Amino acid sequence: MDMSIAALSVDMSAAKVQQELGISVLKIAMEADTSAAEEALEVVESLDPALGNNLDITA
Repeated sequence: MDMSIAALSVDMSAAKVQQELGISVLKIAMEADTSAAEEALEVVESLDPALGNNLDITA
């Protein structure tokens, strides 16, 4: 296969754009996971610490 320098340049540029897009999507996903984890932690911290300490087994 004989590719010209111009064609190689276009292919390399397209690959770079695809890689940058992939990185951007991963960053967005990581930020979403971080915020979801922070919200879950806030919910857990707001729970009553005595909840579940006593179990009434009489019927």
